[in-house]
Amino acid sequence: MYQENIVLCGASAYEQKYYFNQDFDSLPDHVKKELQVLCVLFTEEIGGILTLEFDEEGNLQFKTEAAESDGFFDEIGSVLKIKQLREEKRELLESLEMYYRVFFLGEDAEDEPKPDGES
Repeated sequence: MYQENIVLCGASAYEQKYYFNQDFDSLPDHVKKELQVLCVLFTEEIGGILTLEFDEEGNLQFKTEAAESDGFFDEIGSVLKIKQLREEKRELLESLEMYYRVFFLGEDAEDEPKPDGES
């Protein structure tokens, strides 16, 4: 059965708007603010549209798109910026994935694999 990704948030350089999915309104305010800053700064620097989406396994994906006529969208820069954000915001992104898996997919937090070296 095909299931679409669930959008957490996104921003558009074209409309200069930020979107936050109200299904995630129970997230702490500082997390919501950090997501807003992340998305808006990304689109201001790179252009286009950025969305953060959960796939069916609960992994958080960065999705970018740009209008064909957008000669200013930096496709290479977008890949590099996403890599940078994944490194800098690793703890936040992992916490969001755990939150989604527990509260939306119904997984048990105890079942999550622990990082190497932890028991």
